[in-house]
Amino acid sequence: MSRTLQVSADRPGAYPVLREALLDAQSGATIVVWPGTYEESLDIRAESDTSLTIAAGEGGEVVIASNGSYDPTIRCRGGALTLRGLTVRSTAGGALDVADTKLTVDKCRVEAGYGAGIKATDRSHLSIKDTSIKGAQQGLVIEDSGGTVDGTRISESADDAIVFRLGADPILRDCTVSGAGNRGVYAYQSAKPTLENCEISGTGEAGIAIAQGSVPILTRCHVHDTRGVGISFAAGTSGEINACKVNNTALPGVDIAEGASVTVREAAAAAAAGVGTGEAVKGDPAKVQELLTELDEMVGLAGVKAEVKSIIDEIQVQEWRRSAGLNVGGMSNHLIFAGAPGTGKTTVGRIYGQLLAALGVLPGGPLREVSRRDLVGQYFGHTAEKTATVFEEAKGGVVFLDEAYTLSRTAGAGNADFGQEAIDMIVKLMEDWRNEIAVIAAGYTTEMRDFLDVNPGLASRFVKTIEFENYSGEDLTLITKRMIIAGDYHLAPEAEPLLLQHFSTVERGENFGNARDARKLFELLRKVQSQRLRTLAQRPSLAELQLLTAEDVKIGLAAGS
Repeated sequence: MSRTLQVSADRPGAYPVLREALLDAQSGATIVVWPGTYEESLDIRAESDTSLTIAAGEGGEVVIASNGSYDPTIRCRGGALTLRGLTVRSTAGGALDVADTKLTVDKCRVEAGYGAGIKATDRSHLSIKDTSIKGAQQGLVIEDSGGTVDGTRISESADDAIVFRLGADPILRDCTVSGAGNRGVYAYQSAKPTLENCEISGTGEAGIAIAQGSVPILTRCHVHDTRGVGISFAAGTSGEINACKVNNTALPGVDIAEGASVTVREAAAAAAAGVGTGEAVKGDPAKVQELLTELDEMVGLAGVKAEVKSIIDEIQVQEWRRSAGLNVGGMSNHLIFAGAPGTGKTTVGRIYGQLLAALGVLPGGPLREVSRRDLVGQYFGHTAEKTATVFEEAKGGVVFLDEAYTLSRTAGAGNADFGQEAIDMIVKLMEDWRNEIAVIAAGYTTEMRDFLDVNPGLASRFVKTIEFENYSGEDLTLITKRMIIAGDYHLAPEAEPLLLQHFSTVERGENFGNARDARKLFELLRKVQSQRLRTLAQRPSLAELQLLTAEDVKIGLAAGS
């Protein structure tokens, strides 16, 4: 069984430094690092079939800092490495350097003074999500590696923010690049990256530069406020520019050299012709239909789906009327999502934001999920600054404000007035940036009604309240089955009625988590099965490794009650 090791400077029985924990960590181990700053460089070398997780413990920030060292703060060669909730910092060298590694980075902060924030080479596979990379010479460098980078913010790079070179073919979705000293994205040596719904701004040179035979696919990206051209393709390159927007850049907005073979569709067409400020052609019908199909495939939520579709229908008709020269009224894109947790509010919010982009209503950008702690500062004026920064990072997309009611003065916190300062700033930004951002405020129904009363202009900014009801027993059974299948497990036929009976009769009180409870049960079933298989006299067969029995379900339900 996998082992959990603790690292803390003051907890009894814990390793005082990470290096010592790494010496004892076997494959599959999780190292939980408790809050504090750990000044050390880690050099991890592993076999291809070994894995290791380093995760932050609760209660504060965990900083791994290589102060003054020219070596990367974390270097990994081989195996699988997962980093979760950490701040990885370097002042003199790179922060994270991996080769031939399966790297997962989730909700981390990466800061570097020189070198690369994250560098991946030698057939590494990346899964980077909801992470920020700040400072560094280059924010992200990928060579001979692929994978996905989702919802990641790369800012204040001294040179190029993102570099793709020989053999790089990653997919970047919903990422933002800002404040690069040179280019925002630079692809060369036949790299083949894919960028979707990314925003690049504030660069010292070109926003996106493609050279030396590279073949990128750029879809619904927004490049703006660059000192160089928005997007450039050198001779000998090829690729696609699909429904991208370029504005406030050097001329031409999109510069395609003679000898480059680039397919340009929709929004970037005007810029490619030399205008320099490409204006988006309204609508991507195929993408709209794809997103509506994704919405339909979600379990349950019939009322929610109908409400979202009615909003999309109205927006589409308004655009048709505008193109026909008819009068159209102003329409807000901001919504209230009210209801119990675990009912798909964040997922629906992401689809809604992408629908607005596909309809041409928003430029296209990330969904930024925030809560009170992301907005509220520690002194007057700090909160307004933090709130404005969040909105700036989400420009073109959606700000998803979870448990929005905690910002009100009635929340009971000692700095509750600063929450009111955040609300007042949100009201202003919702109006000032109404064509560049959508705000979704989410929370319990009763508390959300109180939230709307704390500022006279708040309620009027939201076009509609959409109620998310608890999932039915059938819905939760189907959700659990989908998790089981996605995890490469099989549910015994006689076990399904047990799940249905449980979810149909479980009390749906204030603490009921809906799909979150389904996820907890699935994780519990995996543990029960693991314990059962460990008692076998021989190595389990493939079928046995995949099967979750009725007895597993009975034990799991009993343990979770």
